[in-house]
Amino acid sequence: MASNRTLYTAADNLSQARGLSASISSISSLSSPAPSGRSAVASHISKTYRQASTLFLTRRLPEALSTVLPLVSPSQSDDPNGPLEPAPVIQASRSSRVKVWSLYLTVLNAIVELDPDDGKEAFGTQEWRAICHKVREGEIWEEVIRNGYDGIEGDVDAEVVINLATLLLTHAKTQITNQKRLENYLAAARTPNLNISSNRFTESSPRRYHSLGPGQRRATTVPSGADTPLDLHARVKILELYTLHVLPRNNEWGYARELISVSPVLDDERREAFLQALDTLREEQLEAERREEEERARREEAIRRDIEEARRLRAENEVRERRRLEEERAKREAEERERRERVRAAVTEGDFGVESTPTRPTAKSGSRLPEGVARERGPLPTRRASGGGNAVAAPTLMSKASMVLGNLRMLVDEIAGAFQTNPYVLLRMLAFIIGLLMLLSRKGIRERIARILEASWAKVKATAGMGTKVSYI
Repeated sequence: MASNRTLYTAADNLSQARGLSASISSISSLSSPAPSGRSAVASHISKTYRQASTLFLTRRLPEALSTVLPLVSPSQSDDPNGPLEPAPVIQASRSSRVKVWSLYLTVLNAIVELDPDDGKEAFGTQEWRAICHKVREGEIWEEVIRNGYDGIEGDVDAEVVINLATLLLTHAKTQITNQKRLENYLAAARTPNLNISSNRFTESSPRRYHSLGPGQRRATTVPSGADTPLDLHARVKILELYTLHVLPRNNEWGYARELISVSPVLDDERREAFLQALDTLREEQLEAERREEEERARREEAIRRDIEEARRLRAENEVRERRRLEEERAKREAEERERRERVRAAVTEGDFGVESTPTRPTAKSGSRLPEGVARERGPLPTRRASGGGNAVAAPTLMSKASMVLGNLRMLVDEIAGAFQTNPYVLLRMLAFIIGLLMLLSRKGIRERIARILEASWAKVKATAGMGTKVSYI
């Protein structure tokens, strides 16, 4: 592999600079670790993996994450100023490495699927949001490559790639990052070699480390190409995820069809199956888009009908309200006209409803006096025609007072009897009084009444003066 050859060349150059003897001893000590140390690391990884799996199965996610996290995270070396030690998972065998990363990704998937309240309660708000952001934005892919495969993207195990792609398919906001990572991996991976007998690495082959300096190590990993049927199956699975799930999510249908058609890892039968699956997915998407378009059109039509109905109801309400206002205005105008007619009739009558009585001429002057004045003055004294007869005595003040009181009592009795026989008279009188008060409340009416009363009083005084002169004569 090209990357491995580059690492070997860099290590050889560095060893020549520091001395051949020191380099040989360093390389031999690091590239061939003691079996006891390797067994201790493998035992520790296996034990930690089983413990984390048990915690995960019992849904104790915080404990499971804190248990598996030291296996996949670099640790600080004994020297405070020295570089970070590689993650323990780098020293594990391929099967253990795949198991550890698969468990770590599964725990992250379960954490992201938690209800927000449960996640914040279990991990804290900041930590839970950081985990969700790392998964949904695709940062977990970079973490796996950096901590588990020394930054070499093509060395990532196919099973781990499948788990990463599935995790991003489930939780990522967009599949752009997923597509880019899969393209980089497929471009960096080796061309398939199905000659099993030529494989130089096996399932249990350890990763080799080369000295780059004090405390620094870089691993040359087991090739990740399709050298075995298992690798070929994994590559087919990755291609399936890439062409049938990631690219369709990014609307790359043409590119997916082209990639399936020219892929060297697919035989004719699988290629035909992939193309049929892609056509089915395309038809399902078109059908879903058609249904969505129909649903959107139905919603828009319903909204349009609702708007038209609202406009119609508003127009009807406006017409009804306008009609009601017009009826009320016509009613008020009719009442106003009727009130004006009553006022005009009352003003025309002169004394606001009291009918004037015809006057009658006096015995001697022939002038017409108002009946009320004639009644108050009483009948004129009559004289005998004969000159020698005695004249009738004039009524005294007491007799006049008795006559007035008697007339008032008769008036009160008549009014009381009228009220008892016809109560409507009282209502008419009250209505008359209320109308009179309403008329008097207007300044113009009051002024006009005052002028009428002044003119009437002047006539009464003139008539009384004329009567006095006639009586004197």
